[in-house]
Amino acid sequence: MKKIIIFVISLFICSELFAVDPVAIIKKAEDMYKGETSKGIFTMIVKTAEYERTVKMQSWNEGNDKALIVTLEPKKEAGNKLLKINKELWSYLKNTETTMKLPSSMMLQSWNGSDLTYDDMVRESDLVDDYELKYLLDENIAGELCWKFELKPRPDAPVVWNNIYYWIRQIDNLPAMMQFYDEKGQKHRTMKFEDIKKIGGRTIPTVWTIINNKKEGNVTKFIYNEVEFDIKIPGRIFSFKELEK
Repeated sequence: MKKIIIFVISLFICSELFAVDPVAIIKKAEDMYKGETSKGIFTMIVKTAEYERTVKMQSWNEGNDKALIVTLEPKKEAGNKLLKINKELWSYLKNTETTMKLPSSMMLQSWNGSDLTYDDMVRESDLVDDYELKYLLDENIAGELCWKFELKPRPDAPVVWNNIYYWIRQIDNLPAMMQFYDEKGQKHRTMKFEDIKKIGGRTIPTVWTIINNKKEGNVTKFIYNEVEFDIKIPGRIFSFKELEK
């Protein structure tokens, strides 16, 4: 009897040691490709049934509170900027030299005709703070064993998605895939994290492939060209002076 009790206690201890912690795992996965701060140059390729276009941009980020995105190409859009300071979002159009404050309702809207939203680009949502996290099961994605998590919005959280499924690779804690569902419970898009390699001193997915599940044939690729993490960013970067420079 004593041996049985010891065996049961051992099983309980082991299960506690190896329990899946959604908060720790998701936070680590997000931190891997975000960092405390970052600066980089990225290419976005947008494909639809009607056209294909390429946008090149430079961005600076400081956590989830501050971001500046500057369009570099195509030439006719070069100089357009997007600035986030805390919960406020501002857009600057160089051709007309106009600055506009964007409403929070814009967060789910397409950015630059892509399958990425304003929310994606300026990191408005924080998965750990804004969603209830639940581990579901282990599942293979692209040949790698992953944890599958379900994310549901916390009450009154300022988020745009009604439900998110998130797969994170167990081998290296890197994101593998995400699926986003709208307020009607319909799958809106699938985001795959691909081409894992070392860049900016970190090994991360350097290509995001976003498939629009509502519009057949619509696909966006977001590519890391170069990036630096955890660097000092001058305060002037996140300012109206820089926005309208």
